Amino acid sequence: MGLVAGPVAFVSSWAVGGSRTPGYSPVHDAISRIAELGAPQRPLMTSGFVAYGAFVLAAVPVLRRSVVGRAWPAVVVNGLATWAVAALPLGRSDQGDLLHGAAASVGYVSLAAIPALAAGPLARSGRRRAATASAVAAVAIAGCLVATTVADAKGLAQRSGLGIGDLWLVVTGLVLAAGGLVRTDREPDPVDPAPMDP
Repeated sequence: MGLVAGPVAFVSSWAVGGSRTPGYSPVHDAISRIAELGAPQRPLMTSGFVAYGAFVLAAVPVLRRSVVGRAWPAVVVNGLATWAVAALPLGRSDQGDLLHGAAASVGYVSLAAIPALAAGPLARSGRRRAATASAVAAVAIAGCLVATTVADAKGLAQRSGLGIGDLWLVVTGLVLAAGGLVRTDREPDPVDPAPMDP
């Protein structure tokens, strides 16, 4: 259930933390502003980052054994990048802010890659609607990422993209918990390489 608990912890942290931060705008300000040095809700938001990373990384073994197992490397990168975002808060120095931005960018790109990598295996397993939804989610997340660099409402664009990615993770986690997305004998193992022909 890590794919459910991680996003829930993360979204709860920025929703509550943002509402308790004076002058903070969820439309115009990035989530990281809630966790910058000196921000009143920094402990809460940092905890949200850490919890998200821990929960999604804990879900990797189950994910690897599923139909969408090929997405697991992107999940690992996403979890680690989120921890890096927490470890590199804004407001320490110009160089620190650049490193924070780099970590956040890696996290965002890897989040878009998760459903993108899952779409192919879902389609090959006959789950066409899930494959289409995953492909659409990947494109939407990537589009929101681009929007954060050009739109005035970058906070809203960021939340939209992260929300789509988090929703994909939650739905996938619930399906996995219910015993869905189990690979059949006809489906290739996403972890082990295919055996060589003699």
